[in-house]
Amino acid sequence: MSHRLRSVCVFCGSSDAADPAYLAAATALGEALAAAKLRLVYGGGGVGLMGAVARGAHDAGGQVLGIIPDFLLGKERALETVEHVVVTSMHQRKQMFFEESDGFVILPGGIGTLEEVVELLSWRRLDLHTLPVVFYSPDGFWQPLFELFQHTVDARLTPADFMDAWTVVDQVDAIIPALLAGPKAGVSPMLTSVT
Repeated sequence: MSHRLRSVCVFCGSSDAADPAYLAAATALGEALAAAKLRLVYGGGGVGLMGAVARGAHDAGGQVLGIIPDFLLGKERALETVEHVVVTSMHQRKQMFFEESDGFVILPGGIGTLEEVVELLSWRRLDLHTLPVVFYSPDGFWQPLFELFQHTVDARLTPADFMDAWTVVDQVDAIIPALLAGPKAGVSPMLTSVT
């Protein structure tokens, strides 16, 4: 299945204390998006994985759109070298992420990333979108989250087909092919190793 992909939203951590391997993966993803001529849409900050993915894309000649709430301008240190939009709330930020993107990638992150992901997948569950969602899960980073989702399925609180709402890869170079395959790329969401 072919999916028209022009802009990719990346959710990820904003901590500078992140594992250097995660930061390097974020940079590599930014470079790969630029090479594929895909615009990066992201949280607008210059810190942590957010800053790494944006600098990777920008330095490789890619298009970048940052979307940042005004109250995070100082904390997340808006990356002034890329195009960015300043909004007034987290809700407005997430709505713009959705409006500006044709697919989503989730890199390692903390509670903020979790909040964004759960809303994105909730919208998917409610049939508000069918855009591809790809988790980059090195060393099973996201496996506990998938197990929690499965727990809600087992409790008959979430339909079983919800577990088909995303794809999981553990190599950066597998992210864009998974996005291009479109929604339901045929990879089990419980797998954490795709080679």
